Amino acid sequence: MTSKISEMNNSIKALASVSKTLEGIYDLDALIENLSRSRLVLLGEASHGTHEYYTWRTAISKRLIAEHGFNFIAVEGDWPDFYTVNRFVKHHAEAGADAVQVLKKFNRWPTWMWANWEIETLVNWLHEYNGKLSSFEKVGIYGLDVYSLWESMEAMIDYLKDHDPKLLPEAKRALGCFEPFGDEMGMAYARSLHRLIPKTCENEVVSLLRSIRQRMANFNTDMEASLNMEQNAHIAKNAEKYYRSMVSANQSSWNLRDRHMMETLRRLLDFHGPDAKAIVWEHNTHVGDARATDMVQEGSINLGQLVREELEMFNPKIVGFGSFSGTVVAGSEWGAPMRNMHVPKAREGSWEYLLHSTGKGDQIVFMDELKESSMFMDPIPHRAIGVVYHPHYEHVGNYVPSIMPERYDVFIHLDVTTSVHPMRMFLDKSQLPETYPWAF
Repeated sequence: MTSKISEMNNSIKALASVSKTLEGIYDLDALIENLSRSRLVLLGEASHGTHEYYTWRTAISKRLIAEHGFNFIAVEGDWPDFYTVNRFVKHHAEAGADAVQVLKKFNRWPTWMWANWEIETLVNWLHEYNGKLSSFEKVGIYGLDVYSLWESMEAMIDYLKDHDPKLLPEAKRALGCFEPFGDEMGMAYARSLHRLIPKTCENEVVSLLRSIRQRMANFNTDMEASLNMEQNAHIAKNAEKYYRSMVSANQSSWNLRDRHMMETLRRLLDFHGPDAKAIVWEHNTHVGDARATDMVQEGSINLGQLVREELEMFNPKIVGFGSFSGTVVAGSEWGAPMRNMHVPKAREGSWEYLLHSTGKGDQIVFMDELKESSMFMDPIPHRAIGVVYHPHYEHVGNYVPSIMPERYDVFIHLDVTTSVHPMRMFLDKSQLPETYPWAF
């Protein structure tokens, strides 16, 4: 016991000696300089419902865009929803009157992830920033995720009605295959396969993707029309495979999802040209290299690992985020009403506990400074909170054993954090706390 306490105290002293205090946006200077040498910056979060993760990622993203020419932000969200946001920030006609109108259309649970006042601040800044740029220079924002099967199918059909009616019957046949499963057709489709119903829609969506790729020239009505059509077709194909994998013992739906996000990121980088620079917003479990966690024992991969393996030429940088205690928005089960929940103090010996114990409050740790010592090269518990959360039982499944200097390049510790501000919970800005830091 004495030995463990001594080891923990040595770890705390080592962290205190290398971490940089984070009190305001000017304390980001060293971080921004470090990240500016990368063309692909991944910004994590320890939960999907924490105010400070959104505001600090916004502050970092704004500086990378304005000072270092980053071209777009890609997020852990659905493509169709964010394609609408993207068109709004780029000043497309009929793209929405304002950011609030656009974001309130996000209706897939968990709605608080993107329909919140923190994201409205980012979207308004992008809209204003793009106002002085040419169409080729405007900064975009896109969704990387695979869930939007229904929305992507509908988006393709709506577009084909006006721009390529000859392909419309094939698209309708593909949609018709899924229609018996209703608006929540992804999960209903998976449940139907679980009941051993032999019919799948694989052939329909693969055929549709092939046809769309053959007719790409027909979709060049604006700069991103072809990209949008191809991406929605890929979502239909990969989402069908994703939901099918949920009832198969031989496939990992997690791996399919992260590979889809990697393919989408590659497509966006190709679209933006050979010098493209991108910022990614996703949960730590997606951006923190899976090889540095126990995920590797399950054969699981993630975006952070794939980026390091396949896009080394971009000199990718991964920034993790975490906190010691506070509050968070989450649900008690999938689809449950969102709630403000208490986040208990991090468990003793965890990464968050060690950083809190330095007494330095909010701080930035550059992981290269820890690699020189063997002290941090063994797995250590690192907290992760999902959209489903049970604070009283978090010690059972909310800590991921991680070799921290291998998982991230940089870590931002925010000692006490607060809940994000969902639009549905706070119907207008006047309801927000007076201390809300709009300055970011």
